[in-house]
Amino acid sequence: MVSATFTGGIIKSFESELAAYTILTAFIPMIMDTGGNAGGQASVSIIRALSLNDIEFKDIFKVWWKEIRVAFLCSVVLAICNFIKLLIVDRVSTFVALTVCLTLCITILLAKSIGCMLPMVAKKIGFDPAVMASPFITTIVDACSLFIYFQIAAFVLGI
Repeated sequence: MVSATFTGGIIKSFESELAAYTILTAFIPMIMDTGGNAGGQASVSIIRALSLNDIEFKDIFKVWWKEIRVAFLCSVVLAICNFIKLLIVDRVSTFVALTVCLTLCITILLAKSIGCMLPMVAKKIGFDPAVMASPFITTIVDACSLFIYFQIAAFVLGI
């Protein structure tokens, strides 16, 4: 409910952009789901490592750097494949495909960062990372990915 409140507000605030390029709405679920999957995958790995005492809070930047490198590789491969698919299968303009793919890259980088850092911070302040990580990651990543999507669309598409 909280996530839907934030995402609904973001979508409503970019109503004019969506009216100009209604095709953008078709890719919202993919962008949000990809971000959620990337953040969730990172958090599961970190929560497991925390429970096994393989990492500690002092390792946060080392862990983050590893996740950023993985996110970069994943996002570039996914963006290239998706760009080709958007042009050939979905038959969208190059600028719409570029908007979607840039958003995917940034969303994955952001989601992996949040997914790896949030459980570590939660444990540090005394919360159970396994209980709180998923809802917070989903809410934060969903809202941020939509905002990023519409900001990139406004810039790339000039709306």
